[in-house]
Amino acid sequence: MDFSSSFYEHLRQTQGERLAFKKDGTDQIIHGTTIVAVAFTGGVVMAGDRRATMGNYVAQNDIEKVFPADDFSAIGIAGSAGIAIELVKLFQVELEHYEKIEGMPLSVEGKANRLSVLLRGNLGLAMEGLAALPLYAAYDKNRNSGRVFSYDITGGRYEEHDYFAVGSGSLFARASLKKMFEPIEDSNFAIQIALEAIYDAAEEDSATAGPDMARNIYPVVVKVDSQGFEKISQEALANILTKILKGRKNRPDGPIARHS
Repeated sequence: MDFSSSFYEHLRQTQGERLAFKKDGTDQIIHGTTIVAVAFTGGVVMAGDRRATMGNYVAQNDIEKVFPADDFSAIGIAGSAGIAIELVKLFQVELEHYEKIEGMPLSVEGKANRLSVLLRGNLGLAMEGLAALPLYAAYDKNRNSGRVFSYDITGGRYEEHDYFAVGSGSLFARASLKKMFEPIEDSNFAIQIALEAIYDAAEEDSATAGPDMARNIYPVVVKVDSQGFEKISQEALANILTKILKGRKNRPDGPIARHS
């Protein structure tokens, strides 16, 4: 038996039909929207809004789009939700399988490259409109820093500097991050500007949801640093968002850069 270090390659060669996504009911496909990632000294923050859409309808108000890839990295997904979630699951197994076979984890570049391979496997459906685009963020032990990787539908991999966003509201989120970003020393400010970016995207993009304070539905926010993957608690997010909303009452368009 071939004990390949790639679970994806083993599955493709032995049970390729399991990797074939079905196209039934493509007119009812649910889509996830905006994901942002912000690097800070010693780590990275990733946040995703909670809305999923189906055409011009809101399909779900509390979907999760940000997940742990392994103990020291996170993956966020935008696009066709069903395909994207299966992609996340396959990526998680791929990283776990490699570590079990090789006795050591992949490097950050290796993990980012494996995700490229999985995306290329979905290229056929992506060309038919069923695309899933991830945003990958990891803590690099060798550099003691957070790293952010974006992708295109062909599996092209691009390392981003400081911040990035994907999804339908990404244009507005990136503009928001560009306005507020500066070299960040701690995760708290990174979390704040990530949430501000989601808020700004929600104001311009109907497929992106802002925080729903009445129902306690907040963006999913995670932090990855030398201590590993951590999901920020609902209580902590409520406190930060309360301050953000208070600031928006005085300045509806959001904060300006802290330094000129």
